[in-house]
Amino acid sequence: MSSQQQQLPDAPAGLRYDEPLARYTSWRIGGPARYFFEATTPEQLSVALAWARRHDLPICILGAGTNTLFCDEPYPGLVVRYRDQTIQHEPAGEQVRVRIAAGAAMANTARRLARQGLAGLEWAEGLPGTVGGAIIGNAGCYGGDVAMVLSRAWLLRDGAIIEWQATDFGYGYRTSVLKHAGAEQTTMVLTAEFMLTHADQELLAERMARTSAQRRQSTPAGQSCGSVFKNPPGESAGRLIEAAGLKGTRRGAAEIADKHANYIINRGGAQSTDVLSLIALARERVAHQFGIELELEIRIVEGCARSH
Repeated sequence: MSSQQQQLPDAPAGLRYDEPLARYTSWRIGGPARYFFEATTPEQLSVALAWARRHDLPICILGAGTNTLFCDEPYPGLVVRYRDQTIQHEPAGEQVRVRIAAGAAMANTARRLARQGLAGLEWAEGLPGTVGGAIIGNAGCYGGDVAMVLSRAWLLRDGAIIEWQATDFGYGYRTSVLKHAGAEQTTMVLTAEFMLTHADQELLAERMARTSAQRRQSTPAGQSCGSVFKNPPGESAGRLIEAAGLKGTRRGAAEIADKHANYIINRGGAQSTDVLSLIALARERVAHQFGIELELEIRIVEGCARSH
């Protein structure tokens, strides 16, 4: 029986049924969501989440889908995207207080602010994903990360808007307290405040151009989610996987990239089982040969990992 035949009462306006999730992820993998909702205001978001909880539905918050693996099977609950992309800034002494909504694209926002002569997020040139996702995962690259510039954020928890200081996120390397399993069921980032500084626009443009060139040199072409594993302390996950002889290894239509072994590419029609098989293989080989346990940087939506 399809979701259209299982519609629940008092559904929020704009709710969609059996929405294919592959189109919303950079891997282009994933079955349909039983319920799917896009919100542009905290009020819409609160209504949708409250509705899902009333009906005991699992909830998955989805940003740009750049670090997420969904199963090929239907997701049984509600998938929510928050689309607010508002940016505001005001002077704060010698700095500038910039408030950015969680739905804004991280890379585009960094470029926009740099063109205005604001420094602090230029490391995010080319970084995939949204501001909300970056805050949850303490995204970073090329010597910068969210924890270095985040001042505070406003979150939605159980229908109420709360304020967190940067220290409340418990940031570590590519992680926060919100990245732990189950946190997104109750708490969602709405807006973040960053403290930036004034800088020469031409200097920022040159810095970002160098970052862009570095990213192009190391990023494989094709559909991927970026780095699959976190870098172990003092090591490179890509180097370890390459040293284990796994570059170019395929399972179905998924492949460990030749250009960078910490990327898994969808060569066309890959399924979640193909990706999970390569993830398991990389972990097994690296642990066997080097005694290092690789830790995921991506999110495998609950149910997918349990199924395989």
